[in-house]
Amino acid sequence: MTETITYAWRGDFANAELATLHAQGFGHPPGDEDWRARVVRHSLGWVCARDESGELVGFVNVAWDGGGHAFLLDTVVSPGHRRSGIATRLVALAADGARAAGCEWLHVDFEDHLRGFYVDACGFRPTAAGLIAL
Repeated sequence: MTETITYAWRGDFANAELATLHAQGFGHPPGDEDWRARVVRHSLGWVCARDESGELVGFVNVAWDGGGHAFLLDTVVSPGHRRSGIATRLVALAADGARAAGCEWLHVDFEDHLRGFYVDACGFRPTAAGLIAL
C-alpha cells in the first residue's frame, strides 16, 4: 500500500520541523533559524509535503525577483521518504505556483550528482551559469 502524501503551496510549518528536515537533507545540525520569517519576506512561495501522520517530509522554497524569474532553493525530502516521487512533485507544484504568479522562468542551481533529477525527472534544461563565492 502506498502512503498518501499531501502537498500545500505556502503550507504551514513550524520553524523547528523545517530546521530538522533541512539538517537531515543537507547534513548539518538543526539550527534556530526563523524559517517562517525568511520565506515570508523573501519568497514567492514554498511547497510543503506531509505524510499521513502530518510529519513534514518534504519542502521546496521558491524565491523570486518580484517579476518574471523564480528560483528553487532548499529542495529537500526526509531520508525515509526519498525515491518515492515526493521531490519531483514538490518541484512540479513549485513550477505551478510560479507560473500562476506570472513568472516566465524557473531557475535552479544544483550539484552534478543531482543532474538526473533536475534535468531528466523535472524537465529543466541545462544552461550556462556563473558563481562567485562570497
